[in-house]
Amino acid sequence: MKILIVEDEKALLQSIANYLEKDGNVCETASSYEDALYKIDLYEYDLLVLDINLISGSGLDILRLLKKNKKETATIIISANNSLDDKLKGLDLGA
Repeated sequence: MKILIVEDEKALLQSIANYLEKDGNVCETASSYEDALYKIDLYEYDLLVLDINLISGSGLDILRLLKKNKKETATIIISANNSLDDKLKGLDLGA
């Protein structure tokens, strides 16, 4: 699988990528909202692992753009935020 991991905490980003690559997945990373948008615009991914609370923007906004552009990339949300509202918004947007 080709996976894009979007996480602004660099140690966690690298840990997730290393773990997923052990199973033969191809992982690309983005540590900012802008990097994520750039890569999503250029490439197709089988899976998006997405942090909701990015320093430079919201992961939910990325999901909104995917939905608006009719990209059906499978998405898993990761977040330290324990907000039920954010979880429901993410599910509603296709995560």
